[in-house]
Amino acid sequence: MSPNSDVVRGTISSAAFAGQQFVIGCWSSSPVGPIGDVMWSLPDGTRRLLTSSEREADFICQIYEFDEVCIAPLDVLSDGLVTTVSSRELSLELRGGFAWRLPPRPLWVTRWIESPVAKALMGVETYGISPRGRREWYQASSCRWVKTAHAKVNGAELGEPQRFGGPMNVGFSNPPKRPSIVSLSVTIRTG
Repeated sequence: MSPNSDVVRGTISSAAFAGQQFVIGCWSSSPVGPIGDVMWSLPDGTRRLLTSSEREADFICQIYEFDEVCIAPLDVLSDGLVTTVSSRELSLELRGGFAWRLPPRPLWVTRWIESPVAKALMGVETYGISPRGRREWYQASSCRWVKTAHAKVNGAELGEPQRFGGPMNVGFSNPPKRPSIVSLSVTIRTG
């Protein structure tokens, strides 16, 4: 591994409701410690980041682009099967089904073999360059489609989960069209 690489490990969960799209990161390890964050695409296309500290926001914003950054109390929990979010304005729960498991593999496999397969099968990129110029390798260890999902914004129910309707325009990739919970590690090359 390059000395200019960072690695984060945890889960990425994603779902869309009533024109609002959410990508939830629950990272058990990162260069700035455990992180919980929500990347939120509003119906008007505004890209909002929710996180609970300046340090977390700074780390994330060195990689991805947002129109708004909201730093406020936020609880994000995920064990790879169930993901929950609790904040002043957002509450969300996703529960996954059967898990597809993937073995460990080197970064070159993720870039040259896995990336075109993931793009064809799920519409996602596993390797790319972020808007801030960081090279990233997303290596899933398991993936689950979401079976049940509930979300409220400011106390109002958002209804049934939907397929993602358009790009998030936060990073180089978008989540799968179907709501999902993915356990993974992300290698971020900073130099």
